[in-house]
Amino acid sequence: MFKDQAESLRVQMERQQTNTSAKTIAVISGKGGVGKSNISLNFALTLARQEKKVLIFDMDIGMGNIDILMGLSSKHTILDVFRNDITIDQIITKGPENLSYIAGGSGLNHVFKLDSKKVHMIIQHMQSLIDKYDYVIFDMGAGMTEENLLLIRAVNEVFVVTTPEPTSIMDAYAAIKYIILKDPAMPLFLIVNKTQSQHEGNHTTQRITNVMKRFLNKDIKILGQIPEDKQITKAVSRQTPFLLYAPKASASRNIQQVASTYMSYSNNIKQNSTTHSFMSRLRKFLIER
Repeated sequence: MFKDQAESLRVQMERQQTNTSAKTIAVISGKGGVGKSNISLNFALTLARQEKKVLIFDMDIGMGNIDILMGLSSKHTILDVFRNDITIDQIITKGPENLSYIAGGSGLNHVFKLDSKKVHMIIQHMQSLIDKYDYVIFDMGAGMTEENLLLIRAVNEVFVVTTPEPTSIMDAYAAIKYIILKDPAMPLFLIVNKTQSQHEGNHTTQRITNVMKRFLNKDIKILGQIPEDKQITKAVSRQTPFLLYAPKASASRNIQQVASTYMSYSNNIKQNSTTHSFMSRLRKFLIER
């Protein structure tokens, strides 16, 4: 046992020294129905195809659909950590392209509430696995809650997914404003989904960037847009990620471009915080509540 512990410690130290600890990303939307989980999943798969070690964590607890989008049935979900006293390591499942994921669970007969006690449990469990990955992507539930914000404030970066619909844009802006009021330095990235044309996507990003500069004095990095694509609808029906179902479709090409743009930003911009500060920030914010 001591040999295993020493080996584990050695690996952790080597990862710290080579700066290969996981970068944490929260993917959010102001409202539901914008295709956020589909974007999260296919973006994660794009990174995994580049031989990155990626974990996607479905934080829409009780109403999760990451596993459903892949046509997989998970033996365990995050709910088992709260109810059955098992570790997060035990509920991690492998998906396509060697992607690791944690299912959020679905089909509950009552509303699940992520309270402070449960967030603290997640923190304790995350410590044991955070250094095993290059990227940990949290697919957040729609909307903003205090518990969601606790996690969002601790990650390295936030992806905001919206559509060109006016209500979606307004809700995305409200979520952005909520985050900036709490953490003005948080790096934000924008993805516009379900666009009918390049012009519509550009107009949407322009609206958001203009209002952010005018009222929040904050920039947001543009990762790109994903067009409305019938191949996405077919892929969802067949429970296959669209990147795998139709690799030559416009949506697949664009999600790969989104990932490429993101990697360019990552290579040129210093990470705002280390993985270990992610854990310490989570603890700090929990104590402050």
